[in-house]
Amino acid sequence: MTYRFFTLSLLAFFALHATAQDSLKTLTFSGYIEAYYSYDFSEPANGDRPATFYNFNRHNEFNLNLGYLKAAYASSKVRGNLALMTGTYAQYNLAAEPTIIRNIYEANVGIKLSSRHNLWLDAGILPSHIGFESAVGKDCWALTRSLVAENSPYYEAGAKLTYTTPSEKLLVSAMALNGWQRIRRVEGNNTPAFGTQLVLKPSDRLTLNYSTFVGNDKPSTAKQWRHFHNLYGIFQCTPKTGLTVGFDLGFEQARPESDTWNTWYAPVVIVRQQLSDQWRLALRGEYYDDRHGVIVSTGTPNNFQTFGYSVNIDYLPTDNAVLRLEARGLSAGDAIFSDINGTATQGNFFVTASAAISF
Repeated sequence: MTYRFFTLSLLAFFALHATAQDSLKTLTFSGYIEAYYSYDFSEPANGDRPATFYNFNRHNEFNLNLGYLKAAYASSKVRGNLALMTGTYAQYNLAAEPTIIRNIYEANVGIKLSSRHNLWLDAGILPSHIGFESAVGKDCWALTRSLVAENSPYYEAGAKLTYTTPSEKLLVSAMALNGWQRIRRVEGNNTPAFGTQLVLKPSDRLTLNYSTFVGNDKPSTAKQWRHFHNLYGIFQCTPKTGLTVGFDLGFEQARPESDTWNTWYAPVVIVRQQLSDQWRLALRGEYYDDRHGVIVSTGTPNNFQTFGYSVNIDYLPTDNAVLRLEARGLSAGDAIFSDINGTATQGNFFVTASAAISF
């Protein structure tokens, strides 16, 4: 733990002593903390909520989902980010990574490749280019993450080429990656992985996104190519009403060298209503169909075919803080959950509360 505190102390020191001699160079220091309490009415004996969740997944205990400190440097030609984190999100979502990098939330450097165009090359550990939700809860409309987010990458490691038009209404990215949410490659994997992203913002009231991933998440001797498509739109229907609609579609070879493909898909809809300056309400409906168990394997005949719904209310005492309460239920085609007695059941219901602050 000593090296983490030492690194964080250095980040704080440099951020506080940064000068303004060059207005094009900035060093900023920020942070985020989100504490939570979640109660699962199935009362799991080991305290872990269903394995498909990586956020807010400890039952009946007060805990930290995510806390990080971040330093960001930016100039006209160079940029970089370093953020170190802790919390149950890091503990569970990065469990497959080497211990020394499990507490890295972000670590990347970028170089501007053109003096005339907004063209950047970034490399390192980066936020995922897939999805409209991140691990930072205050930026998401619902308290807990949707099934599409929990079962697609939150982060990635690789190199990304990004072009943004002068109007900032169109962003195009292409990337070479280590794999499907991988910092360290799967052992024995030497195959490339690639991603693309297209973001269109014709106005402040509309955002459209299309992201892709192509790669193999298994050893090269047993490779099964995966193709994944993520589409979503964020619509500000009125000054107080917003709508997010998303759809994920994936294909993976059923076996190495096979012409047969296993498919999974997941639609999600979230409606958010601004009740007042300090109160918000959000409703979510979702479905995840992975009947072949590509992403979520349950060992049951139909694997993971699950409907979900949630309702959450937010209170914002200040611009940088939010208190949230959410009730959420899941209903599956097979008995993939368990009840309070440990008996297999098709349903799961839980309530979560959180408090978050950014600085």
